[in-house]
Formats: sequence, C-alpha cells, structure tokens
Amino acid sequence: MKDNISIGRQGRRAGRLAHRLRFALVPAAGALALATAVALPLATPANASGTLPGSVVPAQDPFYTAPANIASLQPGQIVASRPVTLNLSVPSHAWQISYKSENSLGNPELTVTTLIVPNAAWTGAGSRPAVSYQGPEDSTGTQCAPSYVMAKSKGSGYDLDLGTMLGYGWAVTDPDYEGPNSAWMAGPQAGHAVLDGIRAADSFTTGGLSTSTQWALDGYSGGAQATGWAAQLQPTYAPELHIAGVSMGGTPADPEAVGQYIDGTLFSGFEFAASWGINQDFPIANLTSILNAKGQLAETQVAGKCLPDILLMFPFKKIADYSTVPNPFAVPSIAAVLKEDTLGQAVPTSAPIYDYHGDADKIVPVTQDNTLVSNWCTLGAKVEEVRNAGQGHVSEIAAGESGSLSFLKASFAGQKPTSTC
Repeated sequence: MKDNISIGRQGRRAGRLAHRLRFALVPAAGALALATAVALPLATPANASGTLPGSVVPAQDPFYTAPANIASLQPGQIVASRPVTLNLSVPSHAWQISYKSENSLGNPELTVTTLIVPNAAWTGAGSRPAVSYQGPEDSTGTQCAPSYVMAKSKGSGYDLDLGTMLGYGWAVTDPDYEGPNSAWMAGPQAGHAVLDGIRAADSFTTGGLSTSTQWALDGYSGGAQATGWAAQLQPTYAPELHIAGVSMGGTPADPEAVGQYIDGTLFSGFEFAASWGINQDFPIANLTSILNAKGQLAETQVAGKCLPDILLMFPFKKIADYSTVPNPFAVPSIAAVLKEDTLGQAVPTSAPIYDYHGDADKIVPVTQDNTLVSNWCTLGAKVEEVRNAGQGHVSEIAAGESGSLSFLKASFAGQKPTSTC
C-alpha cells in the first residue's frame, strides 16, 4: 500500500513527503511510521522582549501574545515583525509577521506568518508575484506551527518547494493557519488566517510587496483544506486581494467523510486530532459531552501534540469506543458543525482552481473531493480536476507537484485556465 511508510527512519527527511507534511519519519517497532511535514535588519518589536525566533516555543514567546487592543485592529493589521535567518538554497530575506485575524466564529486572534523574499531583484513582467503556501500543519500544539518549526530548523526540510518557488523569483508566505489554539481542520479560521496573512504581507513595506501584488494559493492535504477555505472566503472576506490561481491537492473537503473513511484504520489518529481541533473553534459542537472515561483521557492525550505522536497513539481505533453514543457523527450538534465546516457551499469566483488527487488515497478519499469539485462547478467556479491513477496520499505529493507548479506559473503569466467543469 503506497500510503504505508517503512519504519526506522528517525532524523531523515523523506524528500517531498517530509517537506510537505512537515515532520520527519518516526520509528515504531513493528508498526506505524508515518509523518505527516542574510535578513534585513529591523528594530525588535516591543512585544518580542528580545526573543530570537525559534529560541523558545510560541507559548513562551511574547511575540505570539495578542495585544490587549487586538479587537480594535483591522483584519490583517500588523502587530509586530522581526527578521528570521533561514539557510535556504536561494539567498533570501525572511521575516516573521504577527497580525490580527479571526477564528471561525469571527472572534479576534493573533496569528503569525513567515514572509520570504528572494534577494535577487525581480526581472519578470510587472511586480514580483507571491505565493501563500499552506503545508499540512496537522497538529494540536503551537510548537508544531510553521513559523516556529521553520525558525528553529533554519528552514531545513522546507527547501524543496520553497527553493523552486524562490528560484522563480516569487515571494512566499507560510502562515500558521491553525491559529493560536491549533484549531486543526477548523476551515473558516484557517481561511481567515491565510487571507489576513496576505494582507499583512502586502502592507509590510520592508518586504517589497504591495496591495497590487498578484498572489497564488498553494497547499496539500491539511494545507489544501486551508487553501480551499481561503479561496472560498476571499470574494466576501478579502475582495481587495489579487488572487491569480489556487492549487490544492489531496484535499480533505468534508471532515465527516474523511473521519468515517479512516475510522478504525492505521490512520485513525488523524480523526482524533481533527476532532480536538474542530472543537477548539466550534464549542457549540459540545464534543466533550459525549465522551466516556476513555474518551476524556484521549482528549488530554491528543492535546498539544505534533502529528507523528498522535498517529502513534491512535492507530486502528474507532471513535465510537471513546463515546457514550454509538455514532458520534449523528449527534445533532456535531453534525451541524461538520456540515458548516465542509467546503463547497460557496464559490471561489476570483481565481481558477487546480484540484489534484490520487485515486488510491487511503487517508483522504477522492470521492469527497470529487463532490467538492462538482459543487464548485455547479456554482460557477473554474476548476481543473486532475486525478492521478494508482497514487496514494503520500505518492500523490510527487505525482502532482509538476502539474501544480506549472499551473501556478501559468496563472501568474495570465494564461487562460483550463476548466473541466
């Protein structure tokens, strides 16, 4: 099975899997081993207290603390910024930028993005374009957020796609789209974080971008869900942004469909972590009310973790065994939230979509992504649907990359998109 990764590879980066899924592979004796993956000087911001990026976890770093007046700020308004040193193959300037965003219910929160701009001057037509890249953050702890991991590792493991995009001369942002509460799979929250991160990058004059910058959105797996929500929300939430194209692969568009698909399988840890993350942003789901003693323990165990630990804790588990009801998905409060958190109920009209997926995916079923594409097409979106035969969730990363990058290049060049609608 192409989704199964061999054990015993601690400390290695498995090419694009390790980059896109952010985490190194981990050993588990006889069982599971999947990991899901010179700056310009600025004055130290007042709320950073001299802390160097990546030197302490976000919970201990004042840079990640929301100011008392955050509710009065505009979405995307910059709170603080600081340079970060990344050892990438393409010489670049990089900064962390904190900014005001909103969770799924519209409540204010502080989010951080990393902006990377090539040192070399842009030589293409017009001004330098930029990509908001959403990798699968897939975690329940802020120590797994892109800004912290990237700063701590000096960019190690991130230089595959980043190197390609920066080599094209594009600027790149990498937002902590799960927000300060690690609300994994809370779609509206992630969409807001992505769009407000673009707003912040556009207004960060030191980076050389502007409100006229042409952007693309790119993401895989959990990052594709954030990308899809950003595309879907942009026409109403951030209509002033210029989005040239949207590439998304292995998209978990429907949390319930994905949960049902992986329940009791090798990958059931995804289900437990996503349930925890959605509950952070949608307390109306009242998930804790249906947990039995085993479920209450699991809730504490899954919190504050990066994906490898979560997958190792919960393989082949059925979520009903942790509940006081036979089918948690059928509980009205939970069903209503999962429906609200499903992509496809509004249309991303501002930019064409490139949607790719392996048809042998054992983690994120292609059928629910097909439904998303169908819904968007019906509502009037322009979508190029690409389905790669025989590819699983992991192998599709490499199988779909070339087409994704070609689409982004064509989008920035203003070429007429292909639509399979």
